Amino acid sequence: MKLPVGARIIGVGAGLPASVVKNSDLTRLVDTSDEWITTRTGIKERRIALDTETTSGLAIEAARDALGFAGIEADTIDLIIVATSTPDDLYPSTACKVQGAIGAVHAAAFDLEAACTGIVYALAVAHQFIGSGTYKRVLVIGADIHSRFLDWEDRNTCILFGDGAGAFVLEADEEGETGILSTYLRADGTGAHLLSIPNTGSAYPHTGTTPPRAVERYLQMNGKAIYNFAVQRVPEAVKTACESAGITVEDVDFLVPHQANIRIIKSAAERLGMSPEQLVTNVDEMGNTSAASIPLALWQAIQRDQIKVPSTICLVGFGAGLTWASAIVRWTARDHRRIQKKTEHTKESTDKRETQEV
Repeated sequence: MKLPVGARIIGVGAGLPASVVKNSDLTRLVDTSDEWITTRTGIKERRIALDTETTSGLAIEAARDALGFAGIEADTIDLIIVATSTPDDLYPSTACKVQGAIGAVHAAAFDLEAACTGIVYALAVAHQFIGSGTYKRVLVIGADIHSRFLDWEDRNTCILFGDGAGAFVLEADEEGETGILSTYLRADGTGAHLLSIPNTGSAYPHTGTTPPRAVERYLQMNGKAIYNFAVQRVPEAVKTACESAGITVEDVDFLVPHQANIRIIKSAAERLGMSPEQLVTNVDEMGNTSAASIPLALWQAIQRDQIKVPSTICLVGFGAGLTWASAIVRWTARDHRRIQKKTEHTKESTDKRETQEV
């Protein structure tokens, strides 16, 4: 069904911890090596949050960066959606903390949890709010700090994850043109046990004067099962989203997948017949940043001028739940700060030349 109002992405931003942890640093914690990690995951380093850094803090940084990219003020935002599995607190929501910090005084705000797939789910929800005419500008953020839920003695999981936040700004296009051509969301709850952070919710409360139970609170993952799930579902999600958008996989210029593992990404790309040049990856520098990984990968690709304007890109995520999702986006956004800087430089050069001529 065609939505009455188009929606396009006009901004992208990042919020990253200051600390960089390389593979060599992890050899002091677990029995591993840079070669072992790199060959199995493609990861060379990742950002790990300091004790003073929070999920909301990273989300706020990403929000401000995305607003700067879009060249708009926070008080023009109508809705904020934060996709996170690791909020600072059970409540208030991370989205409300962002709203208060950036001064988005007119915005509604709520969190959404779909693990690593959360950012695409949130993008789809924002698309619907804009398409229905309810809101004109929506700020979507993916933010997670998984490092605080890792067993740093388990080399199979602690090597994989990094912390960070990435954000998108969506805007209505009253002419009906759209930058978001289609979205596709799926879930399979029968695989919920394959990837989880157990015993952190209300199912395991501390009640009365009884001491808290000594329970496992670290991330648990069946790596082989998740790998098999991902390499099957990513191609499905891409193909289905393309079909819904009225295009073929061959029409996609760039694939921006969830940055879980380079082997998953390459395997999915091969099944889709996509070339290495079409892949947007930063798993080597960031690791798996969960809901933040897709906007962070796209943000970094724009910084290094990999993404051209206009381009047709496919965002595809997968994660715990099990969940998977994709979106086809016509990318037309340019960094307002770069444009402004170029304009100012041109004006300075013109003024200087005119002064010399006089």
